[in-house]
Amino acid sequence: MPNSELMPIGVFARCTGLTASALRFYADSGLLPPVEVDPVTGYRFYGADQVARATALRELREIAMPLTAVEAVLDAEPDEASRLIDEHVAKVLGDAAVVRQKAASIKSSLTDAVSLPIAALKGPVLAEAIEQVLTATAREPGMPVLGALRIEATQEAVTLTATDRYRLATRTLVPAEAAATTWAATVEGDELRAALAEIRRSALVRVEATPHGFWLRMADREDQHCRLLSEEFPDYRLMLASLPEATTRVAVSKDLLLRALEQHPKERITLRVTHHGLHVLATEAEPPDVPLTATTTGQALQISFELTTLYPAVSTAIGPDVMLDLRGPDQPVTIRSADRGDLTALAMPIKPDCSA
Repeated sequence: MPNSELMPIGVFARCTGLTASALRFYADSGLLPPVEVDPVTGYRFYGADQVARATALRELREIAMPLTAVEAVLDAEPDEASRLIDEHVAKVLGDAAVVRQKAASIKSSLTDAVSLPIAALKGPVLAEAIEQVLTATAREPGMPVLGALRIEATQEAVTLTATDRYRLATRTLVPAEAAATTWAATVEGDELRAALAEIRRSALVRVEATPHGFWLRMADREDQHCRLLSEEFPDYRLMLASLPEATTRVAVSKDLLLRALEQHPKERITLRVTHHGLHVLATEAEPPDVPLTATTTGQALQISFELTTLYPAVSTAIGPDVMLDLRGPDQPVTIRSADRGDLTALAMPIKPDCSA
């Protein structure tokens, strides 16, 4: 008779999230043999101390790890197991990138449409701009456009824009060569992120459009393809045009403001603008802050933000200085900077933190 402390295969399956048939497969492969098998009935029994191994096995298989790698992870020390998992994830992502590029080439061959040349941009500048603007995206399965990048090209400029409804970032670039045509489309954000390493290492990137995507052509690197989204992009120009006039303006060193934000002890940030400068307010338990050196005009104002909203908008600014256009404690602030083009970010405030 089996030990009464052992679990029959059905009970063990419910405890671990594995099916009985999967447990038989893993037992036969040597990864998870039962503690005991009834010699008459063939019933399999498992111990409570096997639950953790079985659960880890299931989770590793859920990320498509092959059996040989699963066995190595299960039998490894924590540091080595983490390294093996990282290696597997890197391989999966690399394989996915290869599949995506091959699929793009196949789709291109299915149509007679010729790629339309759009613009040529310096790779490092384009990569930096994409990173800066994508900070204003959000992953929402029901609204993929909030994780996307809007690209608009004219003969004079290429404009990149993203928004998650709480933040907005838009950057204008001067093309290395005049744009061949006027063009606008919404590009899948994650695919652009995946292409950043190649873009950054290319001296010149030529953008070419197809009916359902666009190519980033690079003479010295592998071409990259990104999908276009058909969902309508928010009318950010109307959003910007609808903003009231700024009543307070602050020009401050980007590094000085970032340092103050980094040293702030809370997740919510309160800025106080006076005629004498800019303060990042401390809590009652902290000594008063020294005003940041800044040029201020207009009305005195106090306004609060989530750190996760304000910090990216400031940190991605280009050039040594940022300008804050403020309209009131409950109105969006515009954060502007200029160098190698211009960058404008919009950040929504929150209700003041009473402890600030």
